[in-house]
Amino acid sequence: MAFTCGPGKHRRPSRVKRTTSNAVGVAALTTTGVIGTLAAPAFAADSSVEQTGLTQAITIGDSVAAQIDAQAAAQQRAADEAAAREKAEQAARKRAVEEARKERAAKERAARAAERKRLNTFVLPIPGSYVSTGYKAGGSLWSSGSHTGVDFHAASGTPVHAVGSGTVVTAGWGGAYGNQIVLRMHDGTYTMYGHLSSIGVAVGQTVTPGGVLGLSGATGNTTGPHLHFEARTTAEYGSDIDPVAYLRSHGVNV
Repeated sequence: MAFTCGPGKHRRPSRVKRTTSNAVGVAALTTTGVIGTLAAPAFAADSSVEQTGLTQAITIGDSVAAQIDAQAAAQQRAADEAAAREKAEQAARKRAVEEARKERAAKERAARAAERKRLNTFVLPIPGSYVSTGYKAGGSLWSSGSHTGVDFHAASGTPVHAVGSGTVVTAGWGGAYGNQIVLRMHDGTYTMYGHLSSIGVAVGQTVTPGGVLGLSGATGNTTGPHLHFEARTTAEYGSDIDPVAYLRSHGVNV
């Protein structure tokens, strides 16, 4: 006996039927291997990650970390070496500056010492000569009645030297003194050189100890060639002081 449903009317399958159908479907999928196909790769992937993938990731991470650490250490060493070089270079520059300062100071001291020595150096106006007429010798030869300086023996044309450092204040004709030169010495005293045959310096010129002023002669009021030398407190005639004592006070053996 057959049962049919009326046209146009459909009923929902029962719970038992849906469950049965689902079970049948699952069974069919299982039978055809679909579940196995889907499940196998997933399981394989999980197995691969557990067996090799995770280990490889850890290994790669350690290697990269080691490389980073090595690079950082190398960079730190390079920075330390650069800092050490800079420190050494700064120390070297500081030493060089200090040495240059000391050298400059030593040169300045030496220059000052040389200048002091130059200023305090005195020599004979005619090296190797001697006094032929002394200071304050009397006689009619001198208008003042006595010799206002000393005469150094010298042939005509003998070089006449500055006895010390000074500046030329007079260079020319001096009447009875003939051609004369007057120097203002560094200590404020004056020296005079008379009866010269020629003059080799000009007013305002600075001279040094032993510098040639001119040549000896017999110009002016004289009986023969020689050098008339005076030491004075001013540039003018009449302020004379003992020239031998003057030279000896400055270390000159007369």
